Amino acid sequence: MKKTAVVALGGNALLRGNEMGTIQQQEKNTYDTCINLLNLLKEDYNIVITHGNGPQVGNIMLRNEAGYNNYKIPKMPLDICVADSQGGIGYMIERQIINILKDYKIRKNVVTLVTQVLVDRHDPAFQNPTKPVGAFYLKEEADLLARVNNFVFKEDPRKRGWRRIVPSPKPRDILNKKVVKDLVHKGNIVIASGGGGIPVYRGEDNRLYGVEAVIDKDSASALLAEEIGAEAFFILTDVPKVYLRFNKPDQKALDVITVDEAQKYYDDGEFAAGSMGPKILAAINFVKNGGKETVITDSTMLGKPQGGTRIIGGR
Repeated sequence: MKKTAVVALGGNALLRGNEMGTIQQQEKNTYDTCINLLNLLKEDYNIVITHGNGPQVGNIMLRNEAGYNNYKIPKMPLDICVADSQGGIGYMIERQIINILKDYKIRKNVVTLVTQVLVDRHDPAFQNPTKPVGAFYLKEEADLLARVNNFVFKEDPRKRGWRRIVPSPKPRDILNKKVVKDLVHKGNIVIASGGGGIPVYRGEDNRLYGVEAVIDKDSASALLAEEIGAEAFFILTDVPKVYLRFNKPDQKALDVITVDEAQKYYDDGEFAAGSMGPKILAAINFVKNGGKETVITDSTMLGKPQGGTRIIGGR
């Protein structure tokens, strides 16, 4: 049986920081990123792809507000916005991968799954929202939106304005994991758990309900990799390796480290909470829960000797 890899695409896979985010830009970026996945196919991996949705879901929320203010179109809750982004981004990735497979004469099916992820309604994150989403507002605008919608806002650390913050609960279960596992083991390329998955909880009546929250993409991807029995977990970002003392004169690239070394570096505060920190934590969780290795790197380094930072088991 072939090996299985879960590949988590970073935000820059679709949209670069200096771009407007036109469909032409996003399609080109997606093609340029996904063409590197051919290196994993050459290494005999079956692939599941996950992705972020930060800029895209923010734009969907802006359309929400504009539609309501101008045309009284009912606003949709955050779980529906995440579902919308899963469909749109998944379609874009799926189409570009189909184009790549055709260009390289590879016969494989590609499928996108709208993915619900179970969270605990009593997760402490709901009492302490931390995840910024959507646009930046003036203080007066934020105060008005907070009163009208019962939103929570916080000032951006870089003083760009005030931004809505929402809970980011821990993912507990990927609800269609058995379908993902079955499809990928049959050789299909599967796109799933986009944007961390659509957050849902199970009520006292045992029914599923959507919730206003955002799940960390890398954490949900690690859980999916664990639940489908993947051997490898690739986290694609915008740097070729993980660094200690990042962006300082004495920064040091990490090649191969054990999960215990990664944990120590994480506990020592080497990795920023809003940047590499969540990726390292997801990498640790995957390896500790049975995964063979996590690789954190830029997409162009896939398949190259000493490409990226490898986090493995052992001491």
